Amino acid sequence: MTNPAPPTVESLRIMLRALRLSGFAAHFDEVAEQATREGWTFLEFVHELASHELEARRRRRIERSLKASQLPTTKTLATLNHKRLPAPVRTQMSALCAGDFLRGGTNVLAFGLPGRGKTHTLAAIGHELIQRGHRVLFTPTFQLVQRLLVAKRDLTLEVELKRLDRFDAVILDDIGYVQQDRAEMEVLFTFLAERYERRSVMISSNLVFSQWGRIFKDAMTTAAAIDRVVHHSVILEMTGPSFRAEEAEKSLTRLETGATP
Repeated sequence: MTNPAPPTVESLRIMLRALRLSGFAAHFDEVAEQATREGWTFLEFVHELASHELEARRRRRIERSLKASQLPTTKTLATLNHKRLPAPVRTQMSALCAGDFLRGGTNVLAFGLPGRGKTHTLAAIGHELIQRGHRVLFTPTFQLVQRLLVAKRDLTLEVELKRLDRFDAVILDDIGYVQQDRAEMEVLFTFLAERYERRSVMISSNLVFSQWGRIFKDAMTTAAAIDRVVHHSVILEMTGPSFRAEEAEKSLTRLETGATP
């Protein structure tokens, strides 16, 4: 019987990868050197490696969540012009980014005319929620409605709603642009009712509540939808001048003067 080969750093690294401990494997050398240099105990050495492993898994989880979220990559908190936000909205951003509203399925509703930063604000919050370990889905409302209509046609609506239930928050962008067909209204209402008091929705809308009859067609359904959305909610009133109009004006001025951006 042959004696087993003596352990080596490389053989240990292979075993760590086989065990899917990539964080251990990636940082083993540097942590081992630091442990030797500073005279760490075995417990301290393993604890440091475990910390690297947990951090590596956290980063991978965030990467997967970001990919699944379909969030606009450029609409983050870093690129949001906070000075342009209305003062009441600015004061609420920190608490919203912390994600406490997700407990109990509280909704976030951003209202305002086009170009006021509704989409960017909600997307930025979504990015921050993912960094804190929550799952978020960003979707134009019309795309979600079409997805639900296909599921209803294929008799898999319940399955599709369960898939969507995996997300702590679903951001419905531009709810006012649904095509206003009765079948579309019905699946949208079903989605909102299914998440009521359990999971959060974050909605941007150019239409104030008094105009939601355009979406849900009849007064009774409209009232029921508004009741479910508003019952536990934070409302962001996006007032002020249009961001897009001002950017377009600046671009035009630069063209006229020959200035570079």
